[in-house]
Amino acid sequence: MRSRFKASASGSIRRPTVVHLVCAAALLTAFVFVFQSSFFAGNQNSNLNRVEVRVLSDFQSSVQQCVANRGLGLTAETIDHCKLLLKFPEGTNSTWYNEQFKVFEPLEYKYDVCEAILLWEQYRNMTTVLTREYLDARPDGWLDYAAKRIAQLGAKKCYNLTLCEEHLNLLLPAKPPFHPRQFRTCAVVGNSGDLLKTEFGKEIDSHDAVFRDNEAPVNEKYAKYVGLKRDFRLVVRGAARNMVAILNGSDNEVLIIKSLTHRDFNAMIKSIPNPVYLFQGIVLRRGAKGTGMKSIELALSMCDIVNIYGFTVDPGYTEWTRYFSSPRKGHNPLQGRAYYQLLECLGVIRIHSPMRAERKQDWSDVPSREMISRAHAATLSLKRSQAGQTGGLGQFGSCKVWGDAGLNDGPISGSPDMSEVRKNSNYSKWEVMPFESLRKEAQDHYIQMGRVSMYKMDGNKLEDLVCVRHSPKSKV
Repeated sequence: MRSRFKASASGSIRRPTVVHLVCAAALLTAFVFVFQSSFFAGNQNSNLNRVEVRVLSDFQSSVQQCVANRGLGLTAETIDHCKLLLKFPEGTNSTWYNEQFKVFEPLEYKYDVCEAILLWEQYRNMTTVLTREYLDARPDGWLDYAAKRIAQLGAKKCYNLTLCEEHLNLLLPAKPPFHPRQFRTCAVVGNSGDLLKTEFGKEIDSHDAVFRDNEAPVNEKYAKYVGLKRDFRLVVRGAARNMVAILNGSDNEVLIIKSLTHRDFNAMIKSIPNPVYLFQGIVLRRGAKGTGMKSIELALSMCDIVNIYGFTVDPGYTEWTRYFSSPRKGHNPLQGRAYYQLLECLGVIRIHSPMRAERKQDWSDVPSREMISRAHAATLSLKRSQAGQTGGLGQFGSCKVWGDAGLNDGPISGSPDMSEVRKNSNYSKWEVMPFESLRKEAQDHYIQMGRVSMYKMDGNKLEDLVCVRHSPKSKV
């Protein structure tokens, strides 16, 4: 019995040892397999990344050459496939004083070209006018978001839905009144005094649509400098009281409120026939700022080609004036001027300035749309691989919230207590525009996007979008 116990005991001791060895061998095999798989996958990703980096490096070289040719004295130095350093000429008058840090502005600025491509290419495919379908699609959109767009409400949430609707329905269309690719060429006219050094008036008026800012006058006095065509005007709260006089019978000029609606705006809106909408843009913490930059954002969401006039972009420019008022200090320092030049060499805008007025404009040195599209695809692929993502949803990869627009789109914007003038205004020009009235490029784009309208969601990035599907049977 004792010997049998010993034998059994010794057998029980040896058996786990064999099992452990077998398990260890299996684990080692699995580890080698996983390591080899990850190694080859890593090599594959590495090879893909090298291709993307090469595409972006070639694009950087093209941007660098563009800045050298068009930069009005600016030069560009490439840091890597994404980073770029823009430098002003030696001796540029740096008169912009930073009160916070007690220093004058530097003469060089670092930009991330990859981020800029993603940002501005996204703008080409989204709507920048707030709509009821956007609020309806957001989770608790009316409760959590609507109150943020009403200046004097004084509440973080819209607990009184009726009150919020009274303030917002006045200027919220049911669906987007404007569409990507709606116009071919657009002019964004700033207010800079450098317009008086040129005669761009007829050229500005030749565009399919013209965007202006705030209280900029449009009349015969300034016609040869700024033109007479008036389609869109981006306005801030301070300009609301003067808008009736500024519009001066221009009933079809569309007003776009830059930030928040307010009782001053609401009172003005009810008394005029003009279409009025609320802008939904992004806050650019670096680069150019102000209403002019917002106008570019707005135009890019509707236009294939955006030409800008009356923006102070020349490195040697030492004055600051408005074309219609006395000199004043503005908010377009050297960093903003450099950013405008970067945007031109990314194919976002085309700059017209006094320093270029005497020569024939030629944009052959700006990267082509094909090259920009390749750089955009490479940037997107590189970003996803760095984040450990594969595949994606293509053009809808940034859609974090989805919604559906019903066949009944609701009434056009307005309220029961509007004046007779406004009640009888021709809003159907935009809000009940039939699909067939859009230019072919806009129709094609809408179909390519699967009848989906894209909106910015929150914050300062365009990575999170609200996307609303439209039924094939519904009107655009």
